[in-house]
Amino acid sequence: MEIELKLLIAPDAVRAFKRHPLLKTLAITKPYQQQLVSTYFDTPDCYLMQHRAGLRVREVGGKLIQTLKAGGQVEGGLHQRNEWESEVRALTPDLAAIQTMLKPASKWSRLLERPALNQQLIPVFTTRFQRHIWLLRLPEGDEVELALDQGEIESGHGDKASRLPISEIELELKSGKAGNLFALALALQETVSLSTGNISKAERGYRLYAPQAASISKAGALDLTDKKTLAQGFQAIVGDCLRQIQDNESGVKFGTDAESVHQMRIGVRRLRSALAIFSHKSAALPLFLKAECQWLGHHLGAARDWEVFAGSTLAAAFDVRGPQTIAPLQKTAHDFAKKSRADAIKVLNSARYTRLILTLGACIHSANQTVDAGPDRDASSPAPGQARLRPFVAAQLARYQKKLLKRGEGLDVIDSAERHQLRIAAKKMRYGLAFFSSLYPAKKIKPYLGALSTLQDTLGDLNDARVAETLLQHCAVGRPQLTEVSGYVRSVVSLQSEGNLKKLNKQWKKFKRTNAPF
Repeated sequence: MEIELKLLIAPDAVRAFKRHPLLKTLAITKPYQQQLVSTYFDTPDCYLMQHRAGLRVREVGGKLIQTLKAGGQVEGGLHQRNEWESEVRALTPDLAAIQTMLKPASKWSRLLERPALNQQLIPVFTTRFQRHIWLLRLPEGDEVELALDQGEIESGHGDKASRLPISEIELELKSGKAGNLFALALALQETVSLSTGNISKAERGYRLYAPQAASISKAGALDLTDKKTLAQGFQAIVGDCLRQIQDNESGVKFGTDAESVHQMRIGVRRLRSALAIFSHKSAALPLFLKAECQWLGHHLGAARDWEVFAGSTLAAAFDVRGPQTIAPLQKTAHDFAKKSRADAIKVLNSARYTRLILTLGACIHSANQTVDAGPDRDASSPAPGQARLRPFVAAQLARYQKKLLKRGEGLDVIDSAERHQLRIAAKKMRYGLAFFSSLYPAKKIKPYLGALSTLQDTLGDLNDARVAETLLQHCAVGRPQLTEVSGYVRSVVSLQSEGNLKKLNKQWKKFKRTNAPF
């Protein structure tokens, strides 16, 4: 299993990085260089890529080395993948040699058994880069190979060739703890601008070979049935939140689909909920995480609010007034949405965001030391991270349920600010239950989660209406020509809210009648 942390570095920062004092302090040998040329092979329909595998032949030191990488996961820039290597005599893969290294009848062995696969393989792209290598020993004794790669990825030939630059750092763990790779990255980032790299060279090459729109990544279906301790639960939950956030980065930065912003924002909300659930059990979780997640959520929230307003909110007014009348307001709203998204992209490109992601990665990989190390521990407490998960979950969900019911008291007379607090309580309950639903029977979870989701959706629609009022006022400032159409949209939104308020009371009564599964 290969474990490496990938970081991106701007070409103009490379010179400063090579002079970083940590490289001299931690190095156990003199740095050296390699010129690496790797050709990646696949079928024309990208059979290997579709099964999360990559196959290359690399020219290095006068030898040809073939490598199959497959499966694994990426979390906070940390890549963990299965890897098999062997020497070959020609610049073509030898699948029979790879098969001898694979476990018989394993998933990856079966993958290579496709009929005539060897004859179907073609070169799909090539990477060419110079690698500077430092072998480091960290303060706790971990041994790390640091590689600085600069070059390019090429797909196609001649005038039709497409290229992408390579400028990145790989921290490969040779021995020790994966969490210490993040500590090293954070130390390097203090003086040199770096960002986490969730996309491998192979993934970038495939995007060059077969361009496609960025995918939308949603919350994963967490299975905690084999997670017995708080630390294991923390790692699974926070890890999935971080995955959802980072998987949607490309869509937010380079795409136009509003769903990318929406899903990344949900990832941040889930993360904030997860940290809140575990916070009183971990005094060692960095205090700044709460504020930094709030900062990130604020910028994604602003972009999301404007995109909803410019899209679905104003679209609801088309039926009566038609696009001709709404168009000036919609253009203004789209301009604000575009600016808010640009502001969110600046945040994702910032050193502050990188620091947050790296710190979260460090927390995940040191969970056994940090989780359940809170101030309420005593001599009889289990070792940090080893407390039982299920009793903790039951107590947390019961606490959320109690708070939710309290927030909903007198629902028919509470004001919009109080409804907003009810929405937050419902959201925390829904995220919390989604995290831990695998620990309860599905037949008990389904009716409760259904009633809660319906309630939260209506509360969300009411909140969108409240936000729309603010954004309408913002659009009208200095634009008197939008006064009339803004008033019309306001009346449409208000009418929708009246209907939602009636629905909300019925949904709340149904929710209260539904038995909690915990």
